[in-house]
Amino acid sequence: MNVTFLLNGETVDVDTHPTQTLLDWLREKRHLTGTKEGCNEGDCGACSVMVTDENGARTLNACILFMPQLHGKAVRTVEGLASPDGTLHPVQQAMIDNHGSQCGFCTPGFVMSMATGHLNGRTDHDDVLAGNLCRCTGYAPIIRAANASEGTSVPDHMREVPPQLGETDIPAPSTSDELAQWYMEHPEGTLIAGATDVGLWVTKHFTDLGDVAFLNRCADLQQIEDQGDAFRIGAAVTMTDVLGAVRDLHPSYAEMIRRYGSEQVRNAATIGGNIANGSPIGDNPPALIALDATLHLRCGDSRRDMPIEDFFIAYGKQDRQPGEFVEAVTIPKTAPSLRCYKLSKRFDQDISAVCGCFNITVEDGEITAARIAFGGMAGTPKRAASSEATLVGRPWAFETLQAAAESLTEDFQPMSDMRASATYRMEAAQGQLLRYFDDINGTETSVLEVRA
Repeated sequence: MNVTFLLNGETVDVDTHPTQTLLDWLREKRHLTGTKEGCNEGDCGACSVMVTDENGARTLNACILFMPQLHGKAVRTVEGLASPDGTLHPVQQAMIDNHGSQCGFCTPGFVMSMATGHLNGRTDHDDVLAGNLCRCTGYAPIIRAANASEGTSVPDHMREVPPQLGETDIPAPSTSDELAQWYMEHPEGTLIAGATDVGLWVTKHFTDLGDVAFLNRCADLQQIEDQGDAFRIGAAVTMTDVLGAVRDLHPSYAEMIRRYGSEQVRNAATIGGNIANGSPIGDNPPALIALDATLHLRCGDSRRDMPIEDFFIAYGKQDRQPGEFVEAVTIPKTAPSLRCYKLSKRFDQDISAVCGCFNITVEDGEITAARIAFGGMAGTPKRAASSEATLVGRPWAFETLQAAAESLTEDFQPMSDMRASATYRMEAAQGQLLRYFDDINGTETSVLEVRA
């Protein structure tokens, strides 16, 4: 299929396979080897590039970015950062001045993330660079370089306007109606939105995806609709935009989103993809279950709604029929008692050992409702029904939470794996429930805030 985009300011037309990655194409076809292959799964950031479309510039991981996703966009790699006269980009010069590189393998990815943040006026450098890993320089000089580049002028060549293109042979529906028709005709096909999960099927498992449809042109699936007391979030809304929507309304959920994906991953990953893959360790579903979210599914012209917890049936199995796809999810705007706690070996962008989300309602000192959900504790994201039943109707007291924590053993029989033992998972989940009591009562519980 034919793909047209700007590469470092030059229009390129590429005849490509639907699952060829940008990283492979850059290195093998264009010999632009500054973009590195590190983990090849979107974790290390060595392959970071800048991609610009009508919504602005963002960083993405080239290793899990398929070529058809670039049609009509502008791509800039580390080779295109310096000005045409050879003047270094301000972040490149700052990296030199602040000794921000040793072996240099990770450096191109760092400067691409920094340059994109620089273009967008970002100063939250820890967040901007959380998806870029360095083993030898150390982060202090890199952060100093990012600080030093603040306020410097953005080079003119960095302000790109993507090309306006007509029709393409890429299977990319422009509306959810077109998608519904395509999926009815190709029920065994693969839907690709951000490819942060599907990309690994190709790079790690060498899967032949067969028929594919790219969802990045489905504008009606990329909308967040304000319904007064709730948000209806389209399935193709990126996690970056979800984070922006919930940051003030559900700050604990927002903080978890900030941690569980890097800038590059959040810029690509979609809320619908995170739900539809049914991962037992996905961090979105426990929060959405605790929020009492409603899932909206579509198959052809038929639509149905369900509580999101009913979607997850068993490991690898969801309540989704052939040709049916996640269209949207609706979440309430108000949940002042919602708290989300994520435990992982690495603080940023790591897979959870246990993710617990809690939403308990207390009226006149009595618990009147409870929604508790965990990821990493079973073959699916799952509510803690026995624990909830232990809580409702009883006083809001530490002893009540202790009894509910003990009831978790009736809800879950977690497994042991490389991330955590079954014993650790259960004790951690019980600890999270007790932490919730202190948190709601105003005691600082974050290890980032507690001081001796």
